Amino acid sequence: MSYVTGDKPSASGCVFCQAVGAGDDEAMLVLHRGVHAYVIMNRYPYNNGHIMVVPFAHVPRLTDLPAEVAAEIVQLTSRTQDIIQQKMNPHGFNLGMNQGSAAGAGIEEHLHMHLVPRWVGDTNFMPAIGETRVIPQDLHDTYALLKGGFSDDA
Repeated sequence: MSYVTGDKPSASGCVFCQAVGAGDDEAMLVLHRGVHAYVIMNRYPYNNGHIMVVPFAHVPRLTDLPAEVAAEIVQLTSRTQDIIQQKMNPHGFNLGMNQGSAAGAGIEEHLHMHLVPRWVGDTNFMPAIGETRVIPQDLHDTYALLKGGFSDDA
């Protein structure tokens, strides 16, 4: 509801670069910072707990990344999946990267891995009929739940 009634974010610049550079991880929903990549919640999620793993490097394709950066993205995705499984107990996950507008990338210029927890019966008539998604938990409540899973940051 805050999105519908609130001020809209500026359309200029990269939202991923702005989020990680803002200096307020909680406000930007950044859950964890690694060496080459970070974990951030999707502000406009497909489902509750929708997370993205994003390289600090502003590149559009996986092939643009050095091997160690790509490896960290996979490692952070795996770690995040474990945390979500422990904290939210989903029945499954969708994982993926959309590269290029033809592939469905909403933000083409900055590569990111989506991790979306799924539950049996988590879809209903609302997206099909009402073009509306129902998210049962406030983003900041989900942030607090998942942030604790990264408390052993090393």
